[in-house]
Amino acid sequence: MDNVKRVGVVGAGMMGSEIALCFATSGISVVIHEISIDLAQRAKERLSGVLDKSIKKGKMTEEEKAASLGRIGLTDRFEGFDDVDVVVEAVFEDFNTKKEVLSRLDTLCKPECIFATNTSSLPITLLSTSVGPQRIGKFLGAHFFSPAFVMKLVEVIPALDTDESAVEYMMECCRTIGKEPVRVKDVAGFAVNRLLHAMWVEACRLLEEGVASPEDIDTACKYGLGHPIGPFALMDLTSNDLNLKVQQILFDAYGERFRPRPVLKQLVDAKHLGRKTGRGWHTYNK
Repeated sequence: MDNVKRVGVVGAGMMGSEIALCFATSGISVVIHEISIDLAQRAKERLSGVLDKSIKKGKMTEEEKAASLGRIGLTDRFEGFDDVDVVVEAVFEDFNTKKEVLSRLDTLCKPECIFATNTSSLPITLLSTSVGPQRIGKFLGAHFFSPAFVMKLVEVIPALDTDESAVEYMMECCRTIGKEPVRVKDVAGFAVNRLLHAMWVEACRLLEEGVASPEDIDTACKYGLGHPIGPFALMDLTSNDLNLKVQQILFDAYGERFRPRPVLKQLVDAKHLGRKTGRGWHTYNK
């Protein structure tokens, strides 16, 4: 897309930084905002490691890596956001946090800038109230999947008042960076998370009933269903505290079939949150 020359990403966590990398490796200039330059710089160093894996697999050269990283700028004061064509918000999964960020961006970004919020559970129409009436038609959801640099799918979710042209623009933007976008209605959990969490709830039931261990359930899904990663390993990767929060939202929306299982609540109470703490359903070297 010739009309996407610069993208802003807010949030330099694993998700936000890898979304930025998707644009940078596609030849698009990116600026990442984080609350401190130190955190942003550490995120960029992690991205260097991600690209090293691509080099080892023969998918990228050292020169291409350097060029990609060179397209990524860092800021803790939103410098450069006045000139971005698309802004992707990827901050903590909390409505008030996102609303504060989106409201500020609304005053900084140019009128034609498209706003895409990366959320796995919050209603896009509700989040769209964070911006003014002149922006609301350009506001939508863009739900990337972790790890964002590898996973191809993006759920594009229009809010109630999103212009059709903004939806088409974001769909094409996703294709430009090598993703496969699907259009999804603004409902709790969208499409993929409703399928995913239904499986996770049942996996927890199997564990509670003593049917099989987390290790064996993961192995069964990998080799019996063809999944690249088992449900418990994936829960650890995406963080069990976030998973519990999402399941509670789904339970509130759809009822008993998404009721969070006691074994998950117990794990979160014990702070066994997954890879980020070194222990979840499995144990990891931090």
